[in-house]
Amino acid sequence: MPLRLTPTFRAALAASDRALAGMWLCTGNPVVAEIAAGSGLDWLLIDMEHSATSIEQVLGQLQVAAAYPVTPVVRVPSNDPVTIKRVLDVGAQNLIVPMVSSAAEARAAVAATRYPPDGIRGVGSALARSARWNRVDGYLAEAADQVSLTVQIETAAGVDAAADIAAVEGVDAVFVGPSDLSASMGLLGRQTHPDVVAAVHRVFSAVRDAGIPVGVNAFDPAVADSYLDAGADFVAVGADVALLARASEALAARFVTARAPQRDSY
Repeated sequence: MPLRLTPTFRAALAASDRALAGMWLCTGNPVVAEIAAGSGLDWLLIDMEHSATSIEQVLGQLQVAAAYPVTPVVRVPSNDPVTIKRVLDVGAQNLIVPMVSSAAEARAAVAATRYPPDGIRGVGSALARSARWNRVDGYLAEAADQVSLTVQIETAAGVDAAADIAAVEGVDAVFVGPSDLSASMGLLGRQTHPDVVAAVHRVFSAVRDAGIPVGVNAFDPAVADSYLDAGADFVAVGADVALLARASEALAARFVTARAPQRDSY
């Protein structure tokens, strides 16, 4: 019996009557990925841009996530067609391409995800997990339907071009990155500065007008709530490494700092 692939992130967004909440996976560890996959979150962002995660580790995380009702999304390190081809071939159905600041860059990302004549993706389905080694009937003809593409706007130029980027055929969603956006605006590390928040809202408006979903990264719960109230369709609300860092710090504060001997001062 022919195999069927799971629904894409595009399909999950379209089917949901609420915003989708997700978290980042930066450790590259499949056990961590499996713990997160079973958490009840809607989606997981497997990050190759700001982590040491290899393509082999991406594969392992996709495999463990497949057993759970969660949608894995892989952020590739750059808008590079060779990397995109390899990540698709190991079975990623949902990609985020970072640092997209123009419609031309968005079109290049779309082309990298599609077979000719609509794109430039190399054909290797018989060799690859993407088509389950040709066990997915009709994969080549339907590959564009089996892949979703989210582009990430995280520069001032990208904000200005948001409407044009969102209008590119084949772009399924836009994800805003306030960290790099704040740096691009001369406000490094000030993701909640009013000017940065206003820029995020400008992207929201432009993307909604184009009729596709828009999301944002927001680890602070209050900030995440504010963006959800502003109409975000999906939000990344935490990261494995950040959760471990804050939880271990809390343990140290509770059992080391709080119990340290108090010295008299004169």
